Amino acid sequence: MTTSDLEPIERLLAERACERLILELVRRLDLGEPSTVSDLFTPDGVWEWPYDQRRIEGREALREYFGSRTADRLSRRMCTNILVTVDSPTTASATTYFATYRVDGYTEGDLVPPRLPANIGHYQDAFRKIDGSWLLAKRTLVLPFGGPTERVDGPRQP
Repeated sequence: MTTSDLEPIERLLAERACERLILELVRRLDLGEPSTVSDLFTPDGVWEWPYDQRRIEGREALREYFGSRTADRLSRRMCTNILVTVDSPTTASATTYFATYRVDGYTEGDLVPPRLPANIGHYQDAFRKIDGSWLLAKRTLVLPFGGPTERVDGPRQP
């Protein structure tokens, strides 16, 4: 079966499921429990950043990697231009542009003055449908604009 064999509603549902997965990953990183991002990947899922040859493979390694995030980090990722392409009934791919605003040294309840994004780039994602659920098989970070994470200390005022 090819994508041309898919009913329009099947394609639409697959696209939406993959888009929702992208947004759920970002929500978990910024507002949830970062270590649970691993649950959104296939058991052999991969997150990679070719720039520094960083490659994290498998759910347990992904759980450890994302769970090791600095406890005082505040981040917000703005994702846009999400383009999902359904390649087959069980595979899909996507490109998502993002900007990450991030600081370390954050104290709950503080207001951090606006600043430039720490990173701007895009993700290349591959998805697989396993037992009726879409999961990330591979996420590749492409980061043409990036810098160090700024550290803020002490309470901030508006």
